[in-house]
Amino acid sequence: MQEERSEKKIGPFNFQSNFEWKEFPQEEFEWFVKEVEKRFGLNLSSYKPQRVKRRTELLLRKYNVDYREYMNMLTKDKKYLDEFMDKMTINVTEFFRNPEKWWELRDEIIPLISENSLRMKFWSAGCSSGEEPYSLAILVHELNLSYKTRILATDIDIGVLKRAQEGVYEERAFVSTPKEYLEKYFEKLPDGRYRIKDSVKKIVEFKRHDLLKDPFEKNFDLIVCRNVVIYFEPEAKNELYRKFAESLKPGGFLFVGNTERIFNYKELGFEIYKPFIYRKVE
Repeated sequence: MQEERSEKKIGPFNFQSNFEWKEFPQEEFEWFVKEVEKRFGLNLSSYKPQRVKRRTELLLRKYNVDYREYMNMLTKDKKYLDEFMDKMTINVTEFFRNPEKWWELRDEIIPLISENSLRMKFWSAGCSSGEEPYSLAILVHELNLSYKTRILATDIDIGVLKRAQEGVYEERAFVSTPKEYLEKYFEKLPDGRYRIKDSVKKIVEFKRHDLLKDPFEKNFDLIVCRNVVIYFEPEAKNELYRKFAESLKPGGFLFVGNTERIFNYKELGFEIYKPFIYRKVE
């Protein structure tokens, strides 16, 4: 819901003086979706089509072009492709978003996992610019469990993965971060931004991964995937949850966003452990 409100606040673009607001043919949009997958490997057909169409056509109107002209721009200039990928994927996040859920991970779930695992394996799926996996890594450090933990962090967007690997953040990313965590795990830069310390970085591995197409690793103790699947069509969403269930160890946990519910969780082999935290039945 928040994402929809922020999208409506986009200001007017610098259109050419001869720009005319127009509707774009549906068949051109369908052609564009197929071309995006063929040329760039991004399967938009599993996303909610109205969202994809709306966001793409904002860009068409920004540059006063049609779908075929815009495809030519994406093919010839990487800056346009990067902008398009950023608009299609969800890259709005912060450290410890909905903090009360993170404290449940810290105080109960991660210690429980540690009791039953010699090595802990976590996955931040759709990690965006890194706030989520680094939040996990900070909790692991707080519990003195970094020596036995590997955190995989994946996203489809190469641009945000590069920012995640740099680990530099504006102050607004820390609205939910305890002051002591900020002082302990970040260094303040001269320009007022903050850089994550190498001790946190070293247990996080970043990789490009398409949740809709690529194979999943197995034997995770915890998967965090928040505010990603709400933009998928129901069929794609159900398939994703099924694959997450297969990727978890028996007794492993799936942590989803506060606007997401898995209605068929029993069919997938989950039980509700806490609100928005599911556990794979052993």
